[in-house]
Amino acid sequence: MQALVGCDFSSAPSKRKQIVLAWGSLEQGRVRLTALQGLASLDAFSACLHVPHSWVGGFDLPFGLPRELVQALGWPMLWEPCVRHYAALERRDIRDRFAAFCDARPVGGKFAHRATDVPAGSSPSMKWVNPPVAYMLHAGVPRLLDAGVYFPGLQPEPSTGAAQRKVALEAYPGLLAREVLRHRSYKSDDVAKQNADRLIARKDLVTALEMGQTRLQLRLKLSHAQREAVIEDASGDALDAVLCLVQVAWGWQQHCQGAPLYGLPQGMDPLEGWILTA
Repeated sequence: MQALVGCDFSSAPSKRKQIVLAWGSLEQGRVRLTALQGLASLDAFSACLHVPHSWVGGFDLPFGLPRELVQALGWPMLWEPCVRHYAALERRDIRDRFAAFCDARPVGGKFAHRATDVPAGSSPSMKWVNPPVAYMLHAGVPRLLDAGVYFPGLQPEPSTGAAQRKVALEAYPGLLAREVLRHRSYKSDDVAKQNADRLIARKDLVTALEMGQTRLQLRLKLSHAQREAVIEDASGDALDAVLCLVQVAWGWQQHCQGAPLYGLPQGMDPLEGWILTA
């Protein structure tokens, strides 16, 4: 059975704020959570990626930058050379170049957006604060590349039958969460905001996933202990990893049914990337 993994990523993980992996599988429309794994450093994340194990993963970090931005900066217009160029920069250089780009643009249109941002409701991948998704791309995608991971729609497909294939798809838990909760908040890293309303929202979201009450029409299967652990994590990191797992399970289902690119649109921009299920 194909191993699936959902990843709630952090560009600066620590013992307190870990990268969380939700491992699972898909069988007959049920997404079974098999394990939650926390990684307290980027080195631990890299080591996990290099384990010789086949998986299809949904990662909550942007895989590409807006085409408009890349063109304006004169960076490579092909995805992998662009990512390698970006990875060679220091974070302060990224901040300064992106800030200069924004400063030259009118109020209300400071950031460049990817085509996927509107249907997904996601933050611009060039944003370096609140949330710092630009740094997440900088920290995460090069490590995935170095582990030999395949990115559908962004790279040529590897030869069939490649041993221990790893596949990465861009996921966004907020897209699936909003379908159920609308504008209700279900998480916060601020302890003062970890209140009863957000706890109830997490319970409602998990229940909806278990009942298959989303357009993905997949049912989440949790043990009692797993359900409690996911709901009691007030930061929402465990639940976000599980949401990514459900999204990537949908992508794997599309692949098994013969859809190209694991359900990503065939007309997606091969420089920018696309968020799964958007």
